[in-house]
Order: sequence, then structure tokens, then C-alpha cells
Amino acid sequence: MSASLSVGSGAAGQAVTVYAAGTALTAIPLATVTAPVPRKPLLLGAMAVFLVANTLTAAAPGYIALLAGRFLAGVAAGLAWAILAGYSRRIAPAGLEGRAIAVAMTGIPVALSLGVPAGTLIGEQVGWRAAFGAVSLVTLAVIGWISVSVPGVGQPLIQQVDVDPSDAASEPAKSTVRQTLAAPGVAAIMATVSTFVLGHTIIYAYIAPYLQHAGLAPSTGAVLLAFGAACLASIWCVGRYADRRLRNLMVTCTLLFSIATAALAVTATHPIVWGATVLWGLGWGGAPSLLQTAAGQAGMRRGNAVADTAQAVLVTLWNAAMALGGIIGGLVLHSSGVTAVASSAAALGAISLLIVAGARRHAFPNTQATP
Repeated sequence: MSASLSVGSGAAGQAVTVYAAGTALTAIPLATVTAPVPRKPLLLGAMAVFLVANTLTAAAPGYIALLAGRFLAGVAAGLAWAILAGYSRRIAPAGLEGRAIAVAMTGIPVALSLGVPAGTLIGEQVGWRAAFGAVSLVTLAVIGWISVSVPGVGQPLIQQVDVDPSDAASEPAKSTVRQTLAAPGVAAIMATVSTFVLGHTIIYAYIAPYLQHAGLAPSTGAVLLAFGAACLASIWCVGRYADRRLRNLMVTCTLLFSIATAALAVTATHPIVWGATVLWGLGWGGAPSLLQTAAGQAGMRRGNAVADTAQAVLVTLWNAAMALGGIIGGLVLHSSGVTAVASSAAALGAISLLIVAGARRHAFPNTQATP
């Protein structure tokens, strides 16, 4: 990419930063402005913008056009992510909202374990423009699939949790960030998002240097494949039990992540690294679904507007934590080495575990679903 656009590798890498900035800067404002818009047309609109953005990227005549395309793609992805969990919750059968969110969020680990290697392979074989063109084709197919098979919904079909009658009677069409964070449990969920995603990104962004340090550089692809497989197993478990065991699962996820990263910090022996990677995947894979479900539940106690804004806040914090994780991880790596990177991730995992453990009533309760 850098060679074809006549820029340095660092400048080309800013395409990722611009994408994340597009998501982080616009998710909350767009979710607020579009709160009254029916979900299906809004999702289709976001996907259409994503299609245009990736097509622009594939055909970018220069560096500025490339950055514009990546920023626009980030905006579209941020809006789609902000509404996906709420949309899934609203069209799901009663008592299965958590499972629906888990299915919707499956794309995250699949993208990490399959999409990134596939995109890299396409880029290496036929060029980076073809990789983005392939994304555009997949997006076009998804738009058609949504149009045909996804039901439309304006107001929610299902209430996931009981809404206080006094709140429901005066439920606003929109909710500010301050109002949303004031809802019981929402602030604790967002604190967990910030620390957990930050910890994960710090070590995930620099897993290659760690594996090189452990003498596993030739097996990097296999290690990441094991991580992705463990993520998928975690998603299956979360999808099956999230509606009844949200708290237990969230505690387990943060505990497994903390143990795995602590093990990576203590030793780099090959069996430990492989085992810790699997534990890490088991702890991380279901986390997006659990956090989205928790945010939706906590927000719904104050109505749909609060629930939707909570999802937008989550998306913003998620992307901010990812961007910050790359920066912090790089600083720690260069100043203290790879073991310090793993130690930092373990410390943040422990903080996440403490937050989850203390937020048992409103943020991460165990819910009972109807069979």
C-alpha cells in the first residue's frame, strides 16, 4: 500500500488510525441523531455507506482519498455496531436476547481469526486494492441478505427487562451521554469495557514480538488460529447461557483472561504459551456479546433511548481503548520488553475482574430466562 501510494509505511498505517477515529468520534452523535429512525433502514443505510467507503478505498487515486475512504468506513461501521446489539435484542424471541446478540457479535472473532489472514493473503497475491474490493462485494451481498431476511422494527418488539412504569411513561426519544451513564449499572459496564479492551489490545497488538521472544515466531499463524478457535468456543457458550448466567460468564471471562496474561508474563515456555493462548481466547471471545448484552439490559431499565445510547458509548470507548492500547503497548514494549506488556494486560484484566465482581446488582446480574 505504501509503495503504490508513494508514502512511508508509517503514513500508510495511519489508515487504521483514521478508521478508528471515524468510529470513535461519530458513534455517539450519530446514534443520538438517528434514535427515532427505524432500525432496518438505518442499518441498510450504514451498510450502503460502508460499501461506498470500501469501494472508494479500493479505487483511491491517492493517499488523501484513501484516508477519506477509511474515515467514512469507520463512521459507517461505528453506526452499524452501535445499533446491531439493540436491533438483535428487539427482534429476538423473549428470553433469548443474549443469544441473539452473541450470534450478531460472532463476526468479531471470526474477522480476527479468518478475515484478517484472508485479507492479507488476497493482498499478497493480487494487491491490497483487490482485498478492499472483496470487502465491497461481501458488503453488497450482506445488504441483499438484510433486505430479504431481516425483519423491520421501529419500536422494540420485546422488552428484555422490566422498565419502571414512571420511567416508561416519560421515556424520552433521545438520551444524552450523561443521562445514560447515570442509569444504574451503565458506568460500571463502561469501566469494564475500557479496562478489558485496553488490556486485550495491549497484548494482542504485540503478540508477534511476544511469540518471537518465546521462540514461536514460525508458529504465529497457528497460535492465532488456536486463539480464534477458542474464541468461537467461547461465543458458543455465551450464546447458549448469556440470558441466564450473564454474571457467571462475565466473571469467568475476566478471570480466564487475567490468568492467561499473568501466565504469559511469568514464563514463555511453549506449553504454557499455547495453553495461555487458549485460555485467553476462551476469556475474550464471548466478552463483546456479554458486554453488549449487559449494556442493553442496564439501559433498557430507563427505556430504549438510554439502551441505544449505551451501545453507542460502548462502541466509542471500545475503539478508544483499542487505539490507546496500541499506543500504551508500544511504549511498554520499547521501554520494558514483552513480559511487561503481558504484565500490563494482566493488571488491567484483574481490574476488570474486580469491577465485575463488585457490580453484581445492576451491571452484571444473573438473569433468568424463560425456557
